Amino acid sequence: MKKISRRSFLAVSAALGAAGVLTACGGGTSSSTAASTATSTAGSAAAGDAASDPKVTLVYAEVNPLDTIVGQTASYFKEQVESLSGDSILIDLQASGVLGSENDVLDNILAGGDTIDLSRISAFALTSYGCKKSMLLSLPYTFVTREHWWNFANSDLAPDFLNEPQELGLPVRGIFYGEEGFRHFFTVEPVSGIEDLAGMKLRVSNDPVMNGLVEGLGATPTVVSFNELYSALQTGVVDGAEQPIANYASNAFPEVANNLILDGHTLGAVQVIITDNAWAKLTANQQNVILEAGKAAQEFNAGLSEDEENRVLEELKAEGCNVVDVPDKTAWQEACAQVITDNTAGLEDLYQQLVDMA
Repeated sequence: MKKISRRSFLAVSAALGAAGVLTACGGGTSSSTAASTATSTAGSAAAGDAASDPKVTLVYAEVNPLDTIVGQTASYFKEQVESLSGDSILIDLQASGVLGSENDVLDNILAGGDTIDLSRISAFALTSYGCKKSMLLSLPYTFVTREHWWNFANSDLAPDFLNEPQELGLPVRGIFYGEEGFRHFFTVEPVSGIEDLAGMKLRVSNDPVMNGLVEGLGATPTVVSFNELYSALQTGVVDGAEQPIANYASNAFPEVANNLILDGHTLGAVQVIITDNAWAKLTANQQNVILEAGKAAQEFNAGLSEDEENRVLEELKAEGCNVVDVPDKTAWQEACAQVITDNTAGLEDLYQQLVDMA
């Protein structure tokens, strides 16, 4: 396998509609002002057309608090949907995991439940439901830079990945991509390098990629629900876990595990999905609103994520968090070699296409 290298930041977007149509927008260092501009002509038309359509309320599940990168993205998406639709679509945003973990939400949706209409999920969350393409997005050190990730998200491959659940007959479809920052390990006891993780019990969400990564580090993968992670760290059920920086801070994990090592093993790629049941409730005009709002929210996310991650990291350092940099990730990449080989079997060419987008 070719050695992986990555660079350059483009922005955005791949929003997939009922007919599998990709709608994309450019830019990557823009803020909410640019995201608003992204909804210009087509968005304005959609707003006028959808305003008189029957009113519908869609429930949006988010496991993290609203002050996180994904929480802010969800709030922005809600604002855009309601504005563009003339309030014919209202988004009932339920954050901080009140509707359950990502797995709980997906289990509910894919079992035919109708209490949740939209959800932000990790890009790999559908892996356990047969979505093999999605697994490639979560392989360690595939996207070492944001630039590489957005090269993919703005490529011709992006709609194929978003549409994978539909191809498999799953009752959900992807709307847009985002990211929540690089994921890093954090621990109860201080660590100075990769060798210190050996023998630790590290929390995973029962994902084969994370299981393989943790085992490659010489640690023991331990399945714990995200909603129970704080207490698991507090009581010694696990010795550490991994999250993006903003989520680590917003969920108060430094209170019980104040050691953060910046290994950046995975870029926290995410997507927002809508159920087929919810999609069918919408008129064609309202479906267009959802896609236009998704374009804007994806661009908003691209402009927000890096700055927010850097801001939170500086706050953590100022508050006394033990932050350990990892200038040379060679040992970490070598520890991940087997999990990459195991999970690209049969998809080597597709994975190489991702690698070559650096």
